Amino acid sequence: MNPLIVALDHPDRAQILAWATDFGPHVGMVKIGLEAFCAHGPDLVRSVHDHAEVFLDLKLHDIPNTVAGAARQCNALGVSLLTVHASGGPEMIAAAVEAAPDVRVIAVTVLTSLDAQTLSVVGQGQDVNTQVQRLAKMAIDAGAAGVVCAPPDLVGVRRVIGDTPITVVPGIRPAGSAVGDQKRVATPEAARAMGATYLVVGRPITCDPTPLKVISRLNGQH
Repeated sequence: MNPLIVALDHPDRAQILAWATDFGPHVGMVKIGLEAFCAHGPDLVRSVHDHAEVFLDLKLHDIPNTVAGAARQCNALGVSLLTVHASGGPEMIAAAVEAAPDVRVIAVTVLTSLDAQTLSVVGQGQDVNTQVQRLAKMAIDAGAAGVVCAPPDLVGVRRVIGDTPITVVPGIRPAGSAVGDQKRVATPEAARAMGATYLVVGRPITCDPTPLKVISRLNGQH
């Protein structure tokens, strides 16, 4: 299994499809997020799926019935992974899992752009590690196939969910790469050592003038 997922975060359909065509044979999956999905919808997902397995990162978060309806539509697209927000609660997660039996539904714990200060501002007073672990255990108990968490949270997450559920880890930055808007990051080697199943890398690949060389280098680091 290739653990590398490349985030194709871009509004231009032609660019996304070019990346999917070029990167597909060399990575585990490509990620379609909100920007691309809002610009081009399910048809883009179908087209990308012709070239690579798709991680559809929509972070669904609504009442259980609404999330179930959305997950059912995603199930029909043939995607491999689909995100929901763990903070939607166990009923919502279970509804998504039931509605999308062919997809591994994974729950986002705490976004990698959030730190303790921001969590306090939005009224979640627990420290980041406590919040992540609580949400991760709840999500797995509700039937999620795994969780999304930041690199520093991995050891604690593995402690509460065990070795079987998958962990999808954004905030991966090869040594020397710019951190950007991510606040909790790690190198690929460090994340894998801490228990990451999949590594999500976006701008360090897509913004590089030689992205296939970056992918080749990353494939040698996991």
